[in-house]
This record gives sequence, structure tokens and C-alpha cells, in this order.
Amino acid sequence: MSSTIKKESVAYLRKARLRRHARLRKIVKGNPDRPRLAVFRSNRNISAQVIDDENSRTICSASTLEDVFKSSSCGNLAAAEKVGTLIAERALACGITKVVFDKAGYHYHGRVGALADSARKAGLEF
Repeated sequence: MSSTIKKESVAYLRKARLRRHARLRKIVKGNPDRPRLAVFRSNRNISAQVIDDENSRTICSASTLEDVFKSSSCGNLAAAEKVGTLIAERALACGITKVVFDKAGYHYHGRVGALADSARKAGLEF
């Protein structure tokens, strides 16, 4: 019995995403002038935070776990677009117009791409 993980397994895919995320985090850093827009995606929900890494502070956040999304489905493209619009509105209310996008090792496709595109349309500059 070998201790290696099969390439098709969920554990392998999770490790691969974490490797990509670690590689990205060496480069992507948020500061007070241009904070980091971090995305987390699960099978059922998606969330985004605007983070100032220098001060270790979350400036604003949006998620499908909020009351706004209780009546609708939370794990689809439409919900991701709503979260993107919501995070952009909250960031603009805090005086933030420019961010660095941190896709957290996820591929820029599907819900992650929809969130980013809707945040751009709502006024955030990446």
C-alpha cells in the first residue's frame, strides 16, 4: 500500500489549490492604498473580503451567508455576481476604489470569475 495520493482524489485537488494559493500569496499583498480582495469558495457558498495586510485588518466583507441571500440559491453564478456587486458597493462606501485580486488558488472561471467581473462593473479597479 503506497502513501501517495491519487491525482483524481479530492485530497490531491485540495493540495494543488493550496500550493497555488501559497505561490500567489508570495506576490499578492494588500496595503492601505490598494487592499487585497480575497475570495473563498465552497460547494454551497462564496464569500469575499477586502483586507489590508499591513495592518492585518478586514475592511469590509460580503458573503452568501448573509440575510440578503436567505431566500435564493447561494452556490450559483447569480449569487456570486450579487456578492461581487455587494463587496464593490461596500468597498466604495469605505473609500476604496483600487484592489488587488486574490483568487486563493481557484481558477479564474465560473463563480470566481463572475464575482470578479461584477465587482469590476460595480466600480472596483483591479
